Amino acid sequence: MMNFADLDESNFNKLLGLVSDVSLVISDKGFVEDVSTGQDTLANLGCQHWLGKRWIDTVTTESKRKIQDLLVVKPESQSIIWRHVNHPMPSGGETAIQYITVALKGNKLLAIGRNLKRLAELQRRLVETQQSMERDFLRLRHIEARYRVLFETSPEAVLVVDTHSYRLIEANAGAQSVFKDAGKRLVGRDFRECFKAESQGEVQSLLKTALATGRIEMCSATIMGSSSPMTVSANVFRQEGGAQFLVRLTQREASASTHLKIDASVVLSEAMEHFPDGWLLTDPSGTVRSVNEEGMALLGLTAPSQVVGQSLERWLIRGAVDWGVLNTALKQHKPIRNFATEVRTLSGMTLPVEISGAYLAKPEPLFVMFVRDLNRRSQSAQTSAAVPNPFAELSQLVGRRPIKDIVGDTVDTIERMCIEAALELTHNNRASAAEMLGLSRQSLYVKLRRFGVMSENDFDADASA
Repeated sequence: MMNFADLDESNFNKLLGLVSDVSLVISDKGFVEDVSTGQDTLANLGCQHWLGKRWIDTVTTESKRKIQDLLVVKPESQSIIWRHVNHPMPSGGETAIQYITVALKGNKLLAIGRNLKRLAELQRRLVETQQSMERDFLRLRHIEARYRVLFETSPEAVLVVDTHSYRLIEANAGAQSVFKDAGKRLVGRDFRECFKAESQGEVQSLLKTALATGRIEMCSATIMGSSSPMTVSANVFRQEGGAQFLVRLTQREASASTHLKIDASVVLSEAMEHFPDGWLLTDPSGTVRSVNEEGMALLGLTAPSQVVGQSLERWLIRGAVDWGVLNTALKQHKPIRNFATEVRTLSGMTLPVEISGAYLAKPEPLFVMFVRDLNRRSQSAQTSAAVPNPFAELSQLVGRRPIKDIVGDTVDTIERMCIEAALELTHNNRASAAEMLGLSRQSLYVKLRRFGVMSENDFDADASA
C-alpha cells in the first residue's frame, strides 16, 4: 500500500479538490462539520449552508436511505460503492451527486462527491441524438417505401443501370412488360444487349453523354424482338455506392399521338370558350348543350344554366320556321353560312344576328352554331365608310395647284390617317403606336403636334410620366 503519512494538509486538500467536486467531513452523529467544493457551479447548491446540519436532511426523500448506507463504513471492506444522491436546490429543482465515504480518525467520515450534471447532460444529448437518428431512419424508410411504390406502379418502363459496367440493377413491372421478361431475368444483364445491334452504339453514346453532362439525354433505339423504335431517356443520380443511370423507355408513336390528342382537346375547348362570336352546341332536337361567354352576353344571360337544357327555338323570333331551316340543312350535313335572323334576349329585346352552323358526327350527333351580332357589323361598316377618302378630289385639283403642293398635302393626309389608326389600334398608347409605325417616340410627338392631334400640355404630361 502507498504511504501518505508525509502528505501535508495543503497538498492533501489540493489532491482532494482534483478528484472530487464536493467534500464533506461528517461527524460520528451524522452532522456536516466541514464543506469543500471544487466547482463554482456547485455554489448554487448552497453547500456552505449544510454546516451544522445532518447530512441526511440535505437530500431528497428517496435519497435518505442511501445516506444511511453511506454513514456505515466497514473498515475491513475492500470494495467502495458509489451512491447516487439528489440534493434539492434553493432555487428549485435537484442536483445529482455521486458519493463514497471513507473513515477518518475519531469515528468521522470523509464523503467525496462528484457532480453528475455533466454526465446527465451527456446522457441527455446521447438520448436526443439516438432519437434523432431513429427519426431520420424512419423518414428514410418512408421515402424508400414511397420510391418503391412509385417505381413499381409507374406505367413507363423504368430501369436503374450501373454507370461503370452498364449492368441492370433494377427494373420495374413496366420494363418487364416491355422486354417480355416474365421470369425477371433482366437484372444483371448488360443494358446495351437489350437492344438490336444497330441501336447498341446509339444507346452507349447516350449513356456516356448523360454521364458527362449530368443532364437528361434522349435517343431513339429499337429493343430486341420489336420493330418500332422507342424513346430512351437517361439521367445520372448518385447513391452511396456511386453514380447510377435512371433510364426510361416510352413508345414514340403512342406518346406523341396521346400528347397531341390531349393538347388539341384542351386548346380547342379554351378557344371555343373565348371565341369572339357567340357559340352554342345543340343536339339534333335543338336542345342547347353548351354555350360560351360571348353567346351568353349576346342573349343577355349571366349563367349557362339559363340556356343549357332549353330549346334554341325559344330564342329565335321566327321560332319553328328558323329552326326548321337550320335543322333540315344540318341533318343533311350541309354547312350553314350567314343565315340572317333575329333572336330574343332574356330582357325581351330583339337583336339581328347571322348564324353559321355545322354538323358534328363524333362522339355523338351534335350541331354547332356560331351567332354573330349584325348591329356590331353595321357599326363597323359605318365607321369604315366615314373615313374620308383623300384621293376622291385629286383630279379636281389638277391644274389649280402645283403638283408639288398636291403631293405634299396628300402625304400629310395619309400620314395623319396612319397615326390616327395606330393610336386607335393601341387604345391611345403612344409608345406602342410609335413602335407600330416604325417611328421613335420623339418623332411621333412632333408629328402629333404638327397635325394638331396633341397639345403642348399633353406632351409635357407625357414626358413627365
